[in-house]
Amino acid sequence: MAGNGVASIGECMLELSSQAGPNWRMGFAGDTFNTLWALHALSGDRPATYVSAFGDDPFSRDQIDFFAKNGIGIGASPVISGARPGLYAITLTGAERSFTYWRGDAAARQLASDAAALAKSLENQALVYFSGITLAILDEAARKTLLAAVAEARAAGSLVAFDPNYRPRLWHNREDAQAAILAALAVTDIALPTFPDEQMLFGDTTPQATAERLAKLVREVVVKNGEEPALICENGKQQNVPAVYVAAPVDTTGAGDSFNGAYLAARLAGHAPTEAAFRAHRVAAAVVQVRGALAPFEVLQTAFKAA
Repeated sequence: MAGNGVASIGECMLELSSQAGPNWRMGFAGDTFNTLWALHALSGDRPATYVSAFGDDPFSRDQIDFFAKNGIGIGASPVISGARPGLYAITLTGAERSFTYWRGDAAARQLASDAAALAKSLENQALVYFSGITLAILDEAARKTLLAAVAEARAAGSLVAFDPNYRPRLWHNREDAQAAILAALAVTDIALPTFPDEQMLFGDTTPQATAERLAKLVREVVVKNGEEPALICENGKQQNVPAVYVAAPVDTTGAGDSFNGAYLAARLAGHAPTEAAFRAHRVAAAVVQVRGALAPFEVLQTAFKAA
């Protein structure tokens, strides 16, 4: 039987963001963690768990401490001797960002190395969330272990949400990505794709085409499309929900992830998909007006509650 918690599965990395001159600021971020951050901020007293694998180095310890200080646990996630977190650096051109990664031997690639621990972390969760990046950092056997654990949680009553989040550089080839993402969709209740990703991966010509294709696999689909409206498809019915215009965005890092977190928080609170998307757009608009992937909780909460 599902409980009250929310769990997100994936890789949280060390984030270096450029500051004035030669200085850099270090934080912690990653697509599934960014989503959990917003979901946790907007979900009241629901316990939050970040499911991954961690090293035993000082950076990993700092990361786990950072989670705990913000009310996020790690469940039964393994702590692996000699392992360490991945690292990425953000550079900005205006508000648009580009990334450089160092993650080939990151501890998170072993998040499915202990099937029993993974299953335990997903017990008694109201919602389980993961992404295409979660799949991409795992080998084929580990992906099967992950999807089996997600399917088990779903069978026990957890709602499963998935963002395909296609990043070509993480995959050996397009066909492997297609197969893995389709397998994930088979255990998904809410799909949160981004249209340009789906266009690149599956050749969809319009957001409507993406929604129609995914609606054959998943009962609730939200197609994000940057500053364009989000397209909701529930039980075959489509509806556009306009985005919130931001005249001068500061940093677009984490906007889509925060949209996902806000949407899922709203759905768990009982809001209809269209209302959830309205709230999610407001949160994403607030996030692009602050630097970094993780906006302060009060910024997220104010945007989520705005009339």
